[in-house]
Amino acid sequence: MKPKNFEDGTDEVTIISSGVVIEGKLSSKGNVRVDGTVKGDVNVNGSVTVGESGDINGEIEADIITVGGKIVGKLNAKEKVVLEAKAVLRGDLITKILVVEAGAKFDGNSKMGESGSSVPKPNLPPPLTK
Repeated sequence: MKPKNFEDGTDEVTIISSGVVIEGKLSSKGNVRVDGTVKGDVNVNGSVTVGESGDINGEIEADIITVGGKIVGKLNAKEKVVLEAKAVLRGDLITKILVVEAGAKFDGNSKMGESGSSVPKPNLPPPLTK
């Protein structure tokens, strides 16, 4: 008998191996690791890990997103985004927690807050003028 959390897909890992190219939308109820290429959006109820050889051109939505490869597109993580040392991200991201390791390249905008959704702008006083 499988443990309960395995039955709902939370321990499953789908691996897109190096050399594999997927064109289209990728959806999963479990975790996904990409070492190949995905040309399209990725929507995961769990975590997405992009290995050093991984390349995604599209929007990614997941609980936790860890990037060691290259992504061109928007990231929306409910909990955390980790940009590892060899990561290249060209696009915006929304998350609660952002970790950027030394050497990572990030060209875009980030929004951080209590949830991985749009964060309201702070209510700041107007700038002082002379």
